[in-house]
Formats: sequence, C-alpha cells, structure tokens
Amino acid sequence: MFETRQQNSAWRIFLRMAETTFVASARKVRGTHRNAIIALLLTIFQAVLFVGSFYLIFAVMGMREAAIRGDYMLYLLSGIYIYMGHIKALSAVAGSEGPTSPMMQHAPMNTIVAILSGALSSLYTNTLALLVLLFILHSLIQPIEIHDWSFAFMLYLLGWFSGCAVGTIFLAMKPWAPDLAKILQQIYVRLNMIASGKMFVANMMPGIIISMLDWNPLFHIIDQMRGAMFVNYFPHHSNWQYPVIMSIAFLMIGLIAEFYTRQRASASWDAGR
Repeated sequence: MFETRQQNSAWRIFLRMAETTFVASARKVRGTHRNAIIALLLTIFQAVLFVGSFYLIFAVMGMREAAIRGDYMLYLLSGIYIYMGHIKALSAVAGSEGPTSPMMQHAPMNTIVAILSGALSSLYTNTLALLVLLFILHSLIQPIEIHDWSFAFMLYLLGWFSGCAVGTIFLAMKPWAPDLAKILQQIYVRLNMIASGKMFVANMMPGIIISMLDWNPLFHIIDQMRGAMFVNYFPHHSNWQYPVIMSIAFLMIGLIAEFYTRQRASASWDAGR
C-alpha cells in the first residue's frame, strides 16, 4: 500500500513538473510579442533573413563553386541553420531564470523547469521555422531530396542538444561572474562563426585547418549533416559519436555547477553590481 502511494506521488510530481514546463515554455515562446502568432512569424522571418543574408554573401564572394554538388539551399541550411539552432538553444538556456529570479518564488517553479522551458521553446520555434522554410523551398523553388531524413533529423536534434549543454555551463557561471559569463558567451558565438565550418566543406579543407577545427562538436555535427543530406558527400574527417559524448559531458558539468550555484546563490549578490 505504501509503495503504491509513493508511486502515485512520484507520478503526480512528474505531471506537475511537466505542466509547469509546458506553461513556462509557452511563456518563453510568446516572450517576443503579446500575440503568439506574431511571435512565431517574427522567429520565422529572422530565420529567413539569416539564411538569405548568407546566400547573398556566398553569391557575392563567389563561394557557390565550393559547395557540394546538389541543392545549394540545402547546403546552406545544413550549415547555417544548424549553427543558428545551436546558438539559439545556448542563448535560451543561458538566459533562463536563475535561482535568485523572482519567478523562483512560485512554488511549482524551479531552475530545472526554467532550463527545460528555455530549451524546448527554442526547439519549437526553430523547428517550426525550419519546416516553413523547407515547405517554401519545396513548393515554390524545386522539390527537396534529402538522402537520409532520419539521420539528418537526429543530427538536427544533436545540434540543439549540444547548444543546451553548453548553455547550462554559462547559466551556472552567470551568478558568480555575470560580466565574464556574457563576454565568454559572445566569444563562443563569434568563434563558432568560423570554427563550426558552416561556410566550408570539410573534405575540401587542408589538413592543418581541419586539425584546428575538429575539437569543436558543432564542426562534426555540420559535416555529418551534409553527409546525411547529400548522396554524393561522404564525411571523412568527422563522426557523430564525438559530439554526443562531449554534449553529455558538458551537460553533466553544467548541471553539477548549477546545483552547486543554486545552493549558495543569494539575491544580495546583485546589490553591489
């Protein structure tokens, strides 16, 4: 009898946490505008603008010749959109409410829910924008053919997950040194503009350049994504296991650091800043 009551209690706690996460995620999605539809349209417009700007940059710089033989827009999406989803997930998790936030005064709310809501809201908006982009390309420009849909979708989720994992580290660092955490986050974002390899094809890079970039899990994810999208591209300098291992390691470090910070953080820390 006591075991059944304990199981029911654990199940209720899980459902309550899931409900709180859903409400917090909806709040995050609607954070950019009072109207939820307009908030989603703004996200889609930002994605289209981001991809369009890189399309023009590649066209002006004459980098289309260096692309993989196949659909050029899919080549752009395989790099630029994975990078954008990674960075948005990182920013959403790193910018979620910390232990001293006024939101934590509400009983069902806690930092784990804040992290989950930030991560899920980022995944929802990015995925919706991606589906709209693919629909526009498939309907108005030319039919889309992806070599391995399931593997490509797994890599898309891996890019999002790795961004969430790195974001937990910056989130845990923020109460201790907010200015330093902000600077390091900006450095990470700017560094990945090049280090992610989204503007280049790994198989065409010199060995010395690959040795400077293969430390980056995002570099492996983007190169593997191109192998999943194009039937005539075979990644020789990357694998998907490395980003999985590194993402799990970053997530464990971030959650341990966040738990340590949560036990010691105080609202008075911000008083002198």
